Amino acid sequence: MTNKEIRELSNEEILSKIEEYKQELFNLRFSQATGSLEKPSRIRELRKLVARMKTILRERELSEK
Repeated sequence: MTNKEIRELSNEEILSKIEEYKQELFNLRFSQATGSLEKPSRIRELRKLVARMKTILRERELSEK
């Protein structure tokens, strides 16, 4: 998901996506701990995506003030 796609979403949609990705991240970390993780790069990808979404939410919050 690109920055442009994220910016087109509403705040509520971004928050729901963040929760969804955090749940997936938890499951991936659990798989990593048990040794059955197939794609370790997905963890890094999700962490960066969540950070990007939070940054965009924060930008919106600051621009409203």
